[in-house]
Amino acid sequence: MKSVEIIMLPVKDRQKAKEFYLKLGFEIVVEAPDQHGETWIQMRLPGSDTSLSLAGFQGIICETDNIEKESKDLEAKGIHVEKIDDTPWGKFAWLKDLDGNSLCLHQK
Repeated sequence: MKSVEIIMLPVKDRQKAKEFYLKLGFEIVVEAPDQHGETWIQMRLPGSDTSLSLAGFQGIICETDNIEKESKDLEAKGIHVEKIDDTPWGKFAWLKDLDGNSLCLHQK
């Protein structure tokens, strides 16, 4: 993993949350329908590489250059990684920490 790309924040109302973060100085990176029938809203502070996703659940998405190798390396360390999903937005593989927090590998 080379960087934290997206921090997914669970929110009750994505549009109201978007307005709040706009007031804080965040800018919209992406606002588009997602595969679950919701709106994917991704925001960041100007100049920042890490962004927030206003989502229905929490998670941290970490960027990687080689998701297959990263998944195998984690499995070798005893960390279970779900199957790799190949989507139009890149490849994703989810895992959980010891407390059940969701993390995701993302290869663009």
